[in-house]
This record gives sequence, structure tokens and C-alpha cells, in this order.
Amino acid sequence: MTTMTPARFIALTEAYGADRRRWPEAERATAEAFAARHPELVGQALADADGLDALLFASRPLQPSAALRDRVIAAAAVRQGRKTWRNRLGLAMGAGWAAAACAGVVAGVVLTDQFTANAQADAVLYQSMLVGVDDTEVLG
Repeated sequence: MTTMTPARFIALTEAYGADRRRWPEAERATAEAFAARHPELVGQALADADGLDALLFASRPLQPSAALRDRVIAAAAVRQGRKTWRNRLGLAMGAGWAAAACAGVVAGVVLTDQFTANAQADAVLYQSMLVGVDDTEVLG
């Protein structure tokens, strides 16, 4: 459990208001203990926060006009139409990148097999000479 400082208590009232039920649960117990020890500071901070809470709750949320709502919906429809060809273009470009990557992998595998074929043949011949019978041993 952390200790409550005057600055922390004021920050909590500014962030969450005077009603401590809206505060984070982890802060409530320490805030209650702090309030019991410092009633003059707590009283002023809660009064300031309560005044702001009253103003906020008294204000009416703004409602958009019907004309603004219609303009936003129309603009969204236009943007959606533009997105369609962008989505198709993005899909085609993505498919092109995927095909290029696959072609690169195939080319790498094919070229690796061709380049290593000579090395593998040399290795087989070298190993066969190590275990095979030498002409000089046969002919003397």
C-alpha cells in the first residue's frame, strides 16, 4: 500500500472528482486514512472538485444537427467508394509481392541444386578413391 501525499490526493480529486466511489479501488483506503488525518486540506480539495462536478453534470451534451449528421454520412459513403479501389490495388500489389517471393525461393532452390551438384560429385569420387582399390596396387 502506498502512502498518500497532499499532491496525490489533489491529483485524484482533479482526475476523478469529489465522489470517491469513482476513484480507483487501490487508492480509496489510503485516501480515507489521509482524509481522517488532514480534514482541512481534504475539505478544500473536495469542495473544489464538487463544484466542478456540479458544473459538468449540469451541462447538456451537444447534439449534432440533422444537416451535420447527413453531411458526415454522405462523406463516409464517398470515402467508402474510394477505399474499394484502394483495397483492390493493395490486394493486387500484395499478391504480386507474394508471387515474387515464391519465385525467389524456387529460383534459390533450383540454383542451389545445380551449383552443389558438382561439389557433391567431387565428394563422391573422392570418397570412393579412399576406400577403393588403387590401380597401382592391382598392377603392381
